[in-house]
Amino acid sequence: MTDQTVESPDNRPQKVEHYVDPAPFNPATTEKLTEEQELFYQASQWQIMWWKFKRHKVAVWSGVVLILFYLCVPFAEVIAPYTANTRDSQHLYAPPQPVHFFHEGAFVGPFVYGMKSEIDMTNLKWVFSEDTIKVQRIRFFCSGDPYKFWGLFDADFHLFCPAEDGTLFLLGTDRLGRDMFSGLVYGARLSLTVGLIGVIISIVLGLFFGGIAGYFGGIADNVIQRVIEIMRSLPELPLWMALSAALPVTWSPVWIYFGLTIILGLLDWPGLARAVRSKLLSLREEEYAKAAVLMGAKPGRVIGRHLLPGFTSHVIASATLSIPSMILGETALSFLNLGLRRPSVSWGVLLNEAQNISVVTIYPWLMAPVIPIVIVVLAFNFLGDGLRDAADPYK
Repeated sequence: MTDQTVESPDNRPQKVEHYVDPAPFNPATTEKLTEEQELFYQASQWQIMWWKFKRHKVAVWSGVVLILFYLCVPFAEVIAPYTANTRDSQHLYAPPQPVHFFHEGAFVGPFVYGMKSEIDMTNLKWVFSEDTIKVQRIRFFCSGDPYKFWGLFDADFHLFCPAEDGTLFLLGTDRLGRDMFSGLVYGARLSLTVGLIGVIISIVLGLFFGGIAGYFGGIADNVIQRVIEIMRSLPELPLWMALSAALPVTWSPVWIYFGLTIILGLLDWPGLARAVRSKLLSLREEEYAKAAVLMGAKPGRVIGRHLLPGFTSHVIASATLSIPSMILGETALSFLNLGLRRPSVSWGVLLNEAQNISVVTIYPWLMAPVIPIVIVVLAFNFLGDGLRDAADPYK
């Protein structure tokens, strides 16, 4: 600590303490700081966005959760112990079977107890209880229910299976004895991909119409804006229901699936189109855009090559936040029996079994599809928030 003499406002000398770091000067610290600054200034937009995104721990873990969910999409047949529509007439509305590791104090490994059933003549329903005598060990990397992998070839390999002549209902069964856990795994294939395909359609339409409105302006802008205002003034869920009900009942489940994704994509593009329009209105006045026009570039090249890449990261963040609404839209339509139907399986189709509140109070495990829906929607929202913050140049 050293003293310095300064003049006060009344011109009288006054001593002021000045702090001096007693540690010796280390040039390596300064060099390291300079290298980090150079690395930052030389990095691309995507590298900077990735560095900022990694600091958002909740968004990173949300991305990990979503990756785990999407791994179920290509390998649903292998992960599920049963096929989606396998029925067990002896276990209708069977409760979940908890997994145990110890039997009578001895370590056995993962297993479930057998189930005893009897009819409750008072309430007219099956009553199940654990049979602690029957120890049914869970088999891993085993042969089980046959299936057609990706619809290409026959196979029967599963990640885990019930014991021979045993049962394995981790989340119980529905009114026809179908395994709820297997239904959730198979349902992820449709419920998770419907959002991705719908967002792709929405992005293409949003960039196209938003680019035209923002770059050309004038009559084209007025017409597109009026169309967007009309579409956004209509109530969303009734419009989904009306368009879904218009799909022919004779269509196969595959055509119903694609029809539903197209409907969700066609109704979601106005929001993105407005964001693209507002961004292009400012970017088209930049020097590099005017230079491209003066050099003879056509409007399509100016928009696609010079303007749109300037906010691609914002489009990705907006698309990520749009996927949950599409997943919820498909779930709502299938729950109301206006979307996908059996034999197709989605989380909304599974929730269709829980429409009767009296059934839910007796068999609460029928509400199991709500859990992955909530987790996926929250994960997408957290991931979208992280991407949006990372794409913001002012943060």
